[in-house]
Parts: sequence; C-alpha cells; structure tokens
Amino acid sequence: MSLQKLADALGNVVTRQALNKYEQGKMKPDSSLLIRLSEILGVPVDYFYSEHTFDIELRNPDYRRHSSRISSVQKASIEEKSRNLLEKYFELEALLNLNEGQDYFQFKKEIITAKDVLEAARTLREEWNLGYDPIPDAVAMLEDKGYKVIEVEGPKSFDGLSAEVNGSKVIVLNSSIFEGNSCRKRFTALHELAHHSLKFPEGMEPREEEKLCHIFANAVLYPSDMAKRDLHNTRFHFYENELVLIKERWGISISAIFQTALRLGIITDFTFRSLNIKYRSLGYHKENNEPGRFLGQEKPVRFQHLVYIALGKGLISTNEAAYYTGVSAWEFRKSMKQLV
Repeated sequence: MSLQKLADALGNVVTRQALNKYEQGKMKPDSSLLIRLSEILGVPVDYFYSEHTFDIELRNPDYRRHSSRISSVQKASIEEKSRNLLEKYFELEALLNLNEGQDYFQFKKEIITAKDVLEAARTLREEWNLGYDPIPDAVAMLEDKGYKVIEVEGPKSFDGLSAEVNGSKVIVLNSSIFEGNSCRKRFTALHELAHHSLKFPEGMEPREEEKLCHIFANAVLYPSDMAKRDLHNTRFHFYENELVLIKERWGISISAIFQTALRLGIITDFTFRSLNIKYRSLGYHKENNEPGRFLGQEKPVRFQHLVYIALGKGLISTNEAAYYTGVSAWEFRKSMKQLV
C-alpha cells in the first residue's frame, strides 16, 4: 500500500508526509491513530512495538502456479507477511532453545524427464519409510521432517511458494483458498517440496519444471504401483463412485487421478480429453465442487504448539502469546482452556 493510499484509507486525518515521518521514526502517531493503522494494515497494535531480533530474508522465493498473475505489490505483501510470521517462529524456537534437527529430502540426480521424477518420488517414500500406504496428513509429515510450513493470506492467483530462511526450508501456503479442499492443499505442499528437493537443469522452461513438480506431488501421494493396482490396465470408462473411493483413500483429486492414469498408460490421450470434457461439463473444476472429500486436517500446527509450550513453561505472558498468534489478548484468553 502506498503512503497516499494509506492516508486516503485513514480519511486523510494525517498527510502522506506525516506517515513518511512515522515510517522513518521521526514522529510517532497517537494511540487512536495507532489503533486505526493496525485495523487498516491488518496487524495487532503490538506489531508496532515489537523488536526485530532476527534478520528474515526469503532466499529464492519460488511461486507455484499463475505467478505471472501476481503483481509485484501482491508478492511484496505475501513476502512481508511471511517474514513477519517467520520472525516470530524463529523467536519462539530460540526462546525454547530448540534443536530438533531436520530430515530434509534431497534427490541427487538431475531431473530431466517424468521417469526421473517418479524415481525421486519412490526414493522419498523409501527414505521416509512411507511404504505404500496413503499419507494421512502431508503438512504434518513435512513439519515432522523439519520444514517450516506457514499460512498467510494472499490473492486467489497465489497457491504457495518455497523459500529458504536462515538455513531452514520454508513452505508458504495461501490461507484464503484451501478451505474445504485438503486434496489441493496437500498437493500444493508437496509441489513446493519438489522445488526444495529436486535439481533441474539450468535453462529448463518454468512450465516444464512446474509440470515435473506436479508429477512428483502426484506420485508421492499416489504411488504408481498402487495406482496400477487400483485402476488396472487399459480401460475406457470410470465411474464417479469408484473415483470418490480412490480420492477419499489417497487424498488426491479426481483430476489428478486422470493425470496418473494417462501417465501410466492406462488411458489414451483421447480418453483423457473425453474425461476432462465430462469433468468440466459437470462443473467439477469449480472451487470445492468436486465430489468426495478427503478428511485429513492438512493444517500447520507446529508454530501454534510452540506458543503453548512457551506459555506453559512461563517463558511468555498471555499478552505475548496473543501477539505471537496474531489475535487480541481478549480473543486469546477467551480461547484458552487450561486443564492443569
């Protein structure tokens, strides 16, 4: 938001020049103006008093999907929200003196073809001891492995991004678009994992790289051997009930099942096109309109857990806990249910 737009939003009770002086620390707003600023900018009042103890820089932020439709201003907003939340995250870890270690996946071979990606997906399942079972919660799995998964509000054209911060691998998801669609959310998280874990040749077209990351996410969620067993070879018809059963077991969308069947040679290009035409004619491509629902939570919880651990140890106050979680002290106290 430009200073003039902010002044306009404040009803021009202060000038753009005054806001510039606030920004530079040459003047301070009074309490009523500070409250109004917090409302317009969507941050708690405590934000303006916080000390920035960590230098948070998102290195190599890699946006997933439609990134060309995200303006530079929107990207700046997404990255600033991410930095703000990650600063709190690192503060809590330092406060708790945590050193839990990381089990990051890194595939050494350069990724050029879909065959390479499938090998990478198989290797990940082997190294992380996933076997051939469905992944009950992909986001929780990534947090357990040491990835910092956070959610920030962004435009609909933004699904997620991957970046590195202070040696940690970070995955940022859009909190605004995944409500009721855990399949899309877990797919996006694993797509971002691909950007962290796979090495692509220099000069590869971004569209091709994105396509290979899609295949990786699909293959991690729905291993090829299991897909072959479920779908069988050479078929021309699928029935909705069957596809819903697969979706609800494996946590993969119906459209992704079609992609898997095509990749494995179970259906032809013609059948794939026909299925997608029917899929769209039924309106299943619209938001949250696809039948079936995977019941996994797919919500990052580690940061919130750290807040309660610090609060339980007496390392932070209730007001500080509210600041970390981004709600008012009143809201935080209202939500608390202390047992012991």
